[in-house]
Amino acid sequence: MKGDKVFLDTNLLLYAYDAGSPAKHAVAVRILEDLWKSGNGILSTQVLQEFFVNVTKKIPKPLSVAVSREIVEDFLKWKVVPVEGRTILRAIDLHEKHKYAFWDSLVIQSAIEGGARWLFSEDLKDGQKIGDLTIRNPFLHE
Repeated sequence: MKGDKVFLDTNLLLYAYDAGSPAKHAVAVRILEDLWKSGNGILSTQVLQEFFVNVTKKIPKPLSVAVSREIVEDFLKWKVVPVEGRTILRAIDLHEKHKYAFWDSLVIQSAIEGGARWLFSEDLKDGQKIGDLTIRNPFLHE
């Protein structure tokens, strides 16, 4: 996987900033550190939006809006895939073909459009390949 582009689903970002699940927190922090060093991390506008809402309202110890904004601003240094009209239409096609929830299909399509080789998520089917993209649940492989 060294040198491969990795798209992160929202849950990986949340675990990195919420220590409520220590084992998952440690894995997520390591993944983020590796991606910061390698420059191979990819996100989407959808993931950043979901992260902001969840980290400020839905985790047991929410972060302040100011701190969360700084984190989002830092992540804008990564490759960020904008969710555009064609992305939505292609996500609908994925949704229909693979039977994922629409929002998950949008994450998958964003990863594909971003040129990711890997999509890290705990919510999707581990090991599934969609074109050149492989979905991986990193918590199952640590």
